[in-house]
Amino acid sequence: MAGRARSSLHVAAALAVLLLQLLAPPPHVGVLVAASDPPYTCGAGAPPNIPFCDRGLPIDRRVEDLVARMTVEEKISQLGDQSPAIPRLGVPAYKWWSEALHGLSDQGRGIHLAGPLRAATSFPQVILTAASFNPHLWYRIGQVIGVEARAVYNNGQAEGLTFWAPNINVFRDPRWGRGQETPGEDPTMTGKYAAVFVRGVQGYAIAGPVNSTDLEASACCKHFTAYDLENWKGVTRYVFDAQVTAQDLEDTYNPPFKSCVEDGHASGIMCSYNRVNGVPTCADYNLLSKTARQSWGFYGYITSDCDAVSIIHDAQGYAKTAEDAVADVLKAGMDVNCGNYVQQHGASALQQGKITEQDIDRALHNLFAVRMRLGLFNGDPRRNRYGNIGADQVCTPEHQNLALEAAQDGIVLLKNDAGALPLSKSSVASLGVIGFNANDAKRLLGNYFGPPCVTATPLQALQGYVKDTRFAAGCNAAACNVTAIPEAVQVASSVDTVVLFMGLDQDQEREEVDRLDLTLPGQQQSLIESVANAAKKPVILVLLCGGPVDVSFAKTNPKIGAILWAGYPGEAGGLAIAQVLFGEHNPGGRLPVTWYPQDFTKVPMTDMRMRADPATGYPGRTYRFYKGPTVFDFGYGLSYSKYSHSFVASGTKPPKMSDIAGVKAMTTTAEPGAAAMYDVEAMGTEACERLKFPALVRVENHGPMDGKHPVLLFLRWPNATAGGSGRPARQLIGFRSLHLRAAQTAHVEFEVSPCKHFSRPSEDGRKVIDQGSHFVMVGEDEFEMSFMA
Repeated sequence: MAGRARSSLHVAAALAVLLLQLLAPPPHVGVLVAASDPPYTCGAGAPPNIPFCDRGLPIDRRVEDLVARMTVEEKISQLGDQSPAIPRLGVPAYKWWSEALHGLSDQGRGIHLAGPLRAATSFPQVILTAASFNPHLWYRIGQVIGVEARAVYNNGQAEGLTFWAPNINVFRDPRWGRGQETPGEDPTMTGKYAAVFVRGVQGYAIAGPVNSTDLEASACCKHFTAYDLENWKGVTRYVFDAQVTAQDLEDTYNPPFKSCVEDGHASGIMCSYNRVNGVPTCADYNLLSKTARQSWGFYGYITSDCDAVSIIHDAQGYAKTAEDAVADVLKAGMDVNCGNYVQQHGASALQQGKITEQDIDRALHNLFAVRMRLGLFNGDPRRNRYGNIGADQVCTPEHQNLALEAAQDGIVLLKNDAGALPLSKSSVASLGVIGFNANDAKRLLGNYFGPPCVTATPLQALQGYVKDTRFAAGCNAAACNVTAIPEAVQVASSVDTVVLFMGLDQDQEREEVDRLDLTLPGQQQSLIESVANAAKKPVILVLLCGGPVDVSFAKTNPKIGAILWAGYPGEAGGLAIAQVLFGEHNPGGRLPVTWYPQDFTKVPMTDMRMRADPATGYPGRTYRFYKGPTVFDFGYGLSYSKYSHSFVASGTKPPKMSDIAGVKAMTTTAEPGAAAMYDVEAMGTEACERLKFPALVRVENHGPMDGKHPVLLFLRWPNATAGGSGRPARQLIGFRSLHLRAAQTAHVEFEVSPCKHFSRPSEDGRKVIDQGSHFVMVGEDEFEMSFMA
């Protein structure tokens, strides 16, 4: 059944769900009943005429009334992620920490998937979903998470609706163990992911104005900021002091958070463990209050990472006493501590005069405002706006189809010599499946996952395509320090076609674990090469990993015919891989990170500089600034079809430079030798609006298959590093995912904003546009715009 080709995604998805259901037990059996009543305040029996229960009043007024009724002891008790009940006010306990990175997870404290609901839709790990370059897909995933969160809450299996996702730190270094959780290395793309994912989770439209007083669920952008190191050669995230220039902060580390707040309207931010330029982020007033709240207009609560307040004193020594640590974070603008440190030391900090009751009230105002925006002070939530979201809206066929679609669209074809893929079911009489990653469903899920609706391993899925499928693990795990290479070689030599499933796992990359090497661990390369030498024809290599790996040996080996990167593809990942291998889905994913050679590991992970420094041999980081060889580039990916791109001259209309007449170009002593430049702030909003112009791109699918295809629009600067400007070599400024039938042509229009897209931060962080040529690129085509008043 699963092997029959289908032209319709919907038909294929329906078959996929059916296959998955056959391979795994359903997440719940029989008629679902609520575990218990969901927690809420201001229901039937509440005393009359209490302002904090009056839904007709503004939320700020309701919060002021509630906080005014609380004793100091009650107030301090609410400043931890496990906030106890206040029975005399009818306020139930609340748990702030829940996780939903790529589907609801029970790894926090607020969600309980122990029954009757025992599972939730488990999407691919974020790095693979990002490879689709499809914001509409990212938004729909957020929507599903928001709906399933409400369903679990309404079913009485949750004590909170605040979810600490997404992780939007830029994937700066390929060794970072948590890079898998992020949308990749580009700040523009990461910011877009943040905005649409948050909007989906919180119940907002994908774009446009929002009703900030109403939340389906609350999303939290983390980890603010410049956090991308776990434990590298003994330097841990708890004590790391990230030295970051104003320029790098402005154009790399902070933009995703700015987008998350300004475009996504996130209701939560998490400050990180690390220090930035000597100051713990959770104790940084300039970061939390001045930047996030005042400059960006953040409306929500700020939480610490777990135990981040305690380490300010205990590990970093930044605060001299526990009470000083409490004062530092509350006065900086943090609202709730993941942990109990503020609850333990808040009273003594108040008694010692290091904080005031007003400092506590400020934090409580933000916390209770979010709970009220969630409708948790409006009586029984099952009778309110989201009350019709029941248990039957968890693990629906539509949600599982979306998990399959996300996995299909993220998979990246890295090599395909001589048409090694797709495979033909009719011509593959016997199939060898080799590798530890082929037959372990848990390895498909990455980290921060919850129990999935259903699972099928790649081996199980492939057995549905080829009856004579033979398996050998070859290695014990990704570490590959115990091998069975002769067994794998015997299988490989006895079958028509071989597919290897290699890569990494959560022992190699995860929270608190960074890698030291970029090569495949242990004896994996030896296993792959032995199998390739024994096979009857070139083998197929499927890599399951979050971070990039140096597989130069496989890229150049003619006995390895094709390479697929499948990330950690989630509950439907096994089937998605099989469908790509057998041509039921045309791969269209593009790498969201640069794949570096092993030699890059000579660069200290602690060096936060983005820009290359030729004088010292420092190569820079990410496709925007890196000056060195790559294994695969950012944005790289093959397809079973050929596509072409070109600008349509009649629809691409750069502005006249008379629109900035009167704006004087300037030079700066801060960047000796740099070209003259225009200060974006000095140009003003009106001039910037007039400079916007459309860029119309013609895209054609030359066949032979239908497929989804991301169109990536870049800006390129000639002589990017000349004059000390620190301009990127190129910069992604727009992207769109299209579905094109074979031989179909489509047009896609991008809005180009020179003030946004052509600008860069100067060394002091000001936005400037360099005088001279700027090239807008798509595929192999480009046009020049000379920026000169």
